[in-house]
Amino acid sequence: MPSFDVVSKLALHEVDNAIQQTSKEIGTRYDFRDTNASVERSEEGIWLRANSQSRVEAALSVLREKLARRNVSQRALDPQKLEPAASASYRQLIKLQQGISQEKAKEVVKFIKASGIKVQGAIQGDSVRVSGKKRDDLQACIAALKQQDFGIELQFENFRD
Repeated sequence: MPSFDVVSKLALHEVDNAIQQTSKEIGTRYDFRDTNASVERSEEGIWLRANSQSRVEAALSVLREKLARRNVSQRALDPQKLEPAASASYRQLIKLQQGISQEKAKEVVKFIKASGIKVQGAIQGDSVRVSGKKRDDLQACIAALKQQDFGIELQFENFRD
């Protein structure tokens, strides 16, 4: 029975490259001079630090620009609240969203059932497996999912006949 997986993945090597480019640009730009601005990736996400709120927001806009140039979806970024840090500085955590949450997976499966296409969706961890009898039905399902906005970036992989 033909099937494919609906996933939401992030190219972490592209994110790392964008962080390096952002860090380089922050280090050379005049408006970031003497602001102690920095960008680094940790397990939680990406940390932006600077000595003022406006410099943290400017660093975020530079990061967004570099990510866009590397074809990383802006939907994968979840900026948290800007918070004061030690020694009169500010920091902000930008969480990276990967995988499809249970709520979003249920929403995807519900959409597939409501579409009337003769396919079945099943939640498997952080992905959704879609299977059907005909390849054309699966391709119609992919087209329908691409047109629907679920608030996350979807990719389709493991298409098997």
